[in-house]
Amino acid sequence: MYPVLLKLGPFTVYSWGVMLALAVIIGVWGVGRLFAREGFSPDTALSMTIIMIIAGVIGGRAAYILIYEWQDLLRDPASVLFTAGLSGLIWYGGFVGGFIAYYLYVKKHKLPFFRIADMFAPYIALGYAIVRVGCFFNGCCYGGVTDSVCGVVFPYVDGFHRHPTQLYSSFLNLVLFGVLWWLYPRRKFEGQVFAVYIIGYSVYRFIIEFFRESLINYGMFTLGQLYTGVLFIIGVILYKWLKMRFYHEQRTRW
Repeated sequence: MYPVLLKLGPFTVYSWGVMLALAVIIGVWGVGRLFAREGFSPDTALSMTIIMIIAGVIGGRAAYILIYEWQDLLRDPASVLFTAGLSGLIWYGGFVGGFIAYYLYVKKHKLPFFRIADMFAPYIALGYAIVRVGCFFNGCCYGGVTDSVCGVVFPYVDGFHRHPTQLYSSFLNLVLFGVLWWLYPRRKFEGQVFAVYIIGYSVYRFIIEFFRESLINYGMFTLGQLYTGVLFIIGVILYKWLKMRFYHEQRTRW
């Protein structure tokens, strides 16, 4: 594993941070092109992405602390609030934080909520795939012990061969990106691509949790699977509601 890519004097360059930066750059470029094609300013894509990333990191870190480090927070706040390499983040907290920032931004600037969300959705999946490679380099988010040919030893964890679930996640989210990218120009109603992303992510995450090392379990399911189940239901309801609203608007026009 290579959690630290290089050191430049007092500055340390972390692999996870580099992959996050790469995901942001590609996301801003890709969403900016879609914005320009759809008649919006590419500069808006840049400002939105930066704000959402900051809010997402804060939300991801806050969720991790509340679930895993709340006792350390009470004992020594500085030790958990400020960690090297942005370690200790939870995707669900990051998604909620980024979504809140997105909601406030589009409402303030009076932008079409679901139309913009459709443009972001493919690049959320792509950015996630890139950042998971950073998780692999960092040696976090690893899988359970396995004797399969896919097993990888994470020396900072132990000497056992484990599922490289970070790479599984990266591959599956690249597939999800491809599906969303194909769907975008063929979407039937605003919000369809975003809703499909939520559903697709939920299915992927529920499956991958069977291979990941989980610290919190409820019966045969992990905490992540419980969150994912709720997210899946939200995605299905959102898809059906957006579809019904679209066809209702179509009928009223006639």
